[in-house]
Amino acid sequence: MSGTTGTDTTGTDTTGTDTAPAGGPGTRDTGTIRLGDRTRGEATDDTTRYAPEWLQLREGADASARAAELLDPLRIRLANLPRRSGGFVIHDLGCGTGSMGRWLAPRLDGPQHWVLHDRDPYLLHFAAVGSPRSAADGSRVTVETQRGDVGRLTADALAGASLVTASALLDVLDADEIEALAAACAGAGCPALLTLSVVGRVELTPAHPLDAEITEAFNDHQRRGDLLGPEALSTACDAFSRHGATVRVHPSAWRLGPDESALTAEWLRGWVGAAVEQRPELAARAADYLDERLAACAAGELNVVVHHSDLLALARPAGGV
Repeated sequence: MSGTTGTDTTGTDTTGTDTAPAGGPGTRDTGTIRLGDRTRGEATDDTTRYAPEWLQLREGADASARAAELLDPLRIRLANLPRRSGGFVIHDLGCGTGSMGRWLAPRLDGPQHWVLHDRDPYLLHFAAVGSPRSAADGSRVTVETQRGDVGRLTADALAGASLVTASALLDVLDADEIEALAAACAGAGCPALLTLSVVGRVELTPAHPLDAEITEAFNDHQRRGDLLGPEALSTACDAFSRHGATVRVHPSAWRLGPDESALTAEWLRGWVGAAVEQRPELAARAADYLDERLAACAAGELNVVVHHSDLLALARPAGGV
């Protein structure tokens, strides 16, 4: 990525399949998948902040949740862009294992070149080898990877971009990073589709007296340091609007039932764990709560709705048209 140090860019065709290296930095830690721990500074080759297992486990729920209602206005904007011989250039920020590309590329017509950005080279490996090969109309999809920090994104880095995408990213950014993202997209005249931002609401059925307290503690954990957590979506809407974009927001909740019990159980462990990390005084009660909730999950008796929202920001095209 432009403006970063240690950037490693590789062009990768999407043909063939690959198996991720066994073991290594993305494996489970003490029996629980790390849901993510975004820290400052450049990633090193032996640091994985988001375990591939967790990203793979959630991919189906993410795909079901993303707001397909935002695709038609996006398609209209893309159709009105000047035609390029290489097709659309799409930058996927914080791409993880590449689930956004696997969801979106087959829903758009025309040749596409995806630029996958992440600070973690291990995740970039997964994203590159798992990328789709063709668009909705059978056109070719190609991919390259760029290691770097999305907090340093500039309009120059997006020069020639047709679209910026991201998934579950906004809520782990601070206000300056969101402002930089909005400014970069505006400067490049580039629309942005930013999906699956948490909004601070969770519904568990049946209800439990500790649900609200765990939710509040988790939300405070999301806001640790300068991170915006549940307030990120509204901050992003304001930032893109200030930079002249037309902004649309649509709900994109996870709806987890008995068929998603593996994901629900892992989400519960991470959700409760973050709440206890934020408020250690919850530890004893939270342990009993988690045991009870996991038992209900295993019995197929727990349903969870984790609320998110998707944002489509249609920046004014470069040149002011």
